Order: sequence, then C-alpha cells, then structure tokens
Amino acid sequence: MAKKSDYFGLDRIVSLVLAIIPFTAWLLGILTRAKEGKWLAAIIRVFGGLIIWLVDLYMMITKGTIWRLL
Repeated sequence: MAKKSDYFGLDRIVSLVLAIIPFTAWLLGILTRAKEGKWLAAIIRVFGGLIIWLVDLYMMITKGTIWRLL
C-alpha cells in the first residue's frame, strides 16, 4: 500500500500533483489547517499564499509533507 501524505491522507503522488497547482495548494493548505483547528495558520496561509506555496512545493518534493508553520 502506498504511503499516505499530507493532504487529507491522500497518496504522496496525488498530494504532489495537488501541491504543484498553486490554487489547489493554497486552498488545501487553508483547509488542512482549519481542519486541525489551527486558525492562525489558516489565516497566514490566506495572505502569504505565494511564499508558503513555494515552501510547500519544495517540502512536498523532498520530504513528502507540507510545511507546518504553526
């Protein structure tokens, strides 16, 4: 079975594809933080979209997880 990744427990390949697309990475990043109850992190992701997207993309490619800011 494939190793699970960050976006709602989806496979790593699916999460990587979703992380490459800027809008889906931004939206899913906000939704995952809200689901975890980390509202400050969700708000930061709303306004810091491009920078956090680049960091998320790098981390997803190298480590298979998205950046846990808070």
